[in-house]
Amino acid sequence: MRQLKLIFITIISISIFSSCSSDSSDDGDSNVLDATQTFEQFNISYGNDSDQVFDLYLPANRTAQTKTIILIHGGGWTSGDKADMNAFKDYIKTQLPTYAIVNINYRLADENNQPYPMQINDITSVINYLENNEDNYTISNTIGFVGVSAGAHLSLLWSYAFDNQNQTEMVCSVVGPTNFTDTAYLNNADPVLQEILDAFGANTSTSFLEEVSPYHQVTASAPPTILFYGGQDPLIPTTQGTAMRDQLENLNVTHEFTLYPNEGHGWVGLNLLDTSLKLKTFIETHM
Repeated sequence: MRQLKLIFITIISISIFSSCSSDSSDDGDSNVLDATQTFEQFNISYGNDSDQVFDLYLPANRTAQTKTIILIHGGGWTSGDKADMNAFKDYIKTQLPTYAIVNINYRLADENNQPYPMQINDITSVINYLENNEDNYTISNTIGFVGVSAGAHLSLLWSYAFDNQNQTEMVCSVVGPTNFTDTAYLNNADPVLQEILDAFGANTSTSFLEEVSPYHQVTASAPPTILFYGGQDPLIPTTQGTAMRDQLENLNVTHEFTLYPNEGHGWVGLNLLDTSLKLKTFIETHM
C-alpha cells in the first residue's frame, strides 16, 4: 500500500510563481471582505474532522459573478493532501487570475471508514460552505473541478451524480478512474490494481460498482469534461479514459480527450505543457 500511496501522491510537478499568503484557521465570516483586494486563507474548517479543511484564494476585483475552481487531490482515497495540488493552484493563479480557487482536503478512507459516500459528502459540505459565504467572499455559486487520480474520480462522480443545482460548468480528470465494472479491473491479476478496488470495501456487487462509477452515472446533462490519460499507466487502464470518452460522445456531452501513449500515472516536460495549455483553454471556454 505504501508504494501505491506514493505513486498516487507523486502525480504531476509544475514549477510556477508563488505569492504571499496568510495562514489562518478562522473562517472569516465576521466581515465582508474587500473585493478589490486579493485574499488567501488556509485551513478553513468545513466540518468537525481535522481533514475537513480547505485553502481559499480569492482574486482582486472579484464580483458576484466570480467563479470558483475546486482542486481535489489524489492518493488512492486513502492518502494524499491538498498540498499535492499546489502546482495546479499556482498555475491557475498566474494563468487564470480572475478565478477563485478552493484547494480541499477530505476525510481519508481506512479500514473503518469507506471512501464512498464519505468523500462525496465532504465535497458537498465544501460547496455548501461556499454558498453560505458567497456574500462575504464576493463569489458566485458557479464552480469547476480539477482532480487528479482518485481526486479526478471524485470530481467526475460529484459533477455527474450529485450536482443537484447544476453548478458545475466544467470538470477535469487527470488519470482518474471512471468505471469499476471495467473487465480490466474485474479480471485483473495485479495486486496493485486490486488494492484500488479493495479501497471501496467488501461491497463488490455490480449495482454498487456502477453507483460509484462516473461512466455509469453520467447523463446527457453532464458538464463539459476534459480528460487526460497515460497509455502506460500501471494503475489506470487506458480503457478507463477511452470508455469515458466514448460515453460522453454517445451522450453528446461537450468533451475533450487526450491520451499520451508513452506516459504513465503522470508526466512532465512537453506533455505537461500540453496538458496545462489545453486545460487553460478549456476553463476559459466553458467557465
